[in-house]
Amino acid sequence: MAQFTLFSHKGGPNPWRPVHALKELNLSYETVFYDFGKNEQKNEQHLSYNPNGRVPTLIDHQNNDYVIWESDAILAYLTDRYDKERKISLPHDHPEYHHLLQYLFFQSSGQGVIWGQASWFNFYHPEPVASAITRYRNEIKRVLGVLERILQDKDYLVADKSSTIGLRKGVPQDLCLA
Repeated sequence: MAQFTLFSHKGGPNPWRPVHALKELNLSYETVFYDFGKNEQKNEQHLSYNPNGRVPTLIDHQNNDYVIWESDAILAYLTDRYDKERKISLPHDHPEYHHLLQYLFFQSSGQGVIWGQASWFNFYHPEPVASAITRYRNEIKRVLGVLERILQDKDYLVADKSSTIGLRKGVPQDLCLA
C-alpha cells in the first residue's frame, strides 16, 4: 500500500503541485482521479475528507490517515513533516523562510485565484462574459509582470534554489491556462 492517497483531477494545476513534492521527496502515493463532469469530487466519501469538495485532498496513511486539503497546505504539511533534508523547502529559522511563505501565499491568494477565474470564464462559463475575460487576462499579465520583475536579476524566488513555490526564471510551472 502506498503511504499516501491523493484525490485529484487530470486537468488543472492545483492537484499536480503536491505530486511534484511527493516525487521530489520520494514518497509513495496512489491517485484517485475524479471526473468533474460527473461531479465525483462531491461524493459523500470525499466530502467527509474535504468539506469543500475540491481537489487536491491528501491522506497520509502512515500518520493515522491524517487528511489535509488545499494544495499549499498540503505542500506545507509535506515539507514540514517529510523534507528533513530541505530539498524543496527551507528550515523555519532560515533568513528567507518567510519569503518562501510570502510567495506561497501570493500563489494561492493572487495567482491561483486569478488563473482559476480566467480558466472558468475562458473555457467553462456557459456564455461569454467579455468584461470578465478581459479582467482576468489583464490580471494574469499583471501577476506575470510581478514575477518577471522579481526574477529579472535572479533565477529563483528564494534561497537561490527550487522550492515548493515551483517557480524559477523561465519556468512558470503552475502559471498557464491550458
